[in-house]
Amino acid sequence: MKSPITLSTVRPDEIPVFCKKLQQSFAVAVIEAFGPQKEPIPSDHEILESFDLPDAQAYHILWQGNKVGGVMVKIHEDTQHNHLVWFFISPEHHSKGLGSAAWKAVEERYPNTKVWDTVTPYFEKRNIHFYVNKCGFHIVEFYNMRHKDPNMEPPGSAQDGDCIGSDEFFRFVKRMHQD
Repeated sequence: MKSPITLSTVRPDEIPVFCKKLQQSFAVAVIEAFGPQKEPIPSDHEILESFDLPDAQAYHILWQGNKVGGVMVKIHEDTQHNHLVWFFISPEHHSKGLGSAAWKAVEERYPNTKVWDTVTPYFEKRNIHFYVNKCGFHIVEFYNMRHKDPNMEPPGSAQDGDCIGSDEFFRFVKRMHQD
């Protein structure tokens, strides 16, 4: 059955709103775990930088024609080992099944994908539940001070800072087809 969700490409003039909505969505878990923060998480810089990634594609998640979230993916046409960069449902639309339906729409958009991977902060229990129990991902790695994410910026870079849990992430993988 086709998903009730549609995906609409984020236009350049829509990027600031996409960023703001993403930050509002992520703030729910950050505030719950650590209290209010001085700066939004993720930072504007981190989100905007992701729009410049090679092969990155950003979409609004639409339900009944209304924007209810967003997703950004990196599609590797040659290997079909694709990466989920950002995924969010706006807080006012949580717990309605829209996240699962949206993920199904992403999978339908990219039917040749062999493997999806993504990361999420260690404290984001809602995300962990979603990826593992709703979408069929598996936790395959835990990045931390002793086991760094090879894709993260080195210490002293623009990405390095006082971001809560900035070096503690779970890595998830979902195999769609056998290689």
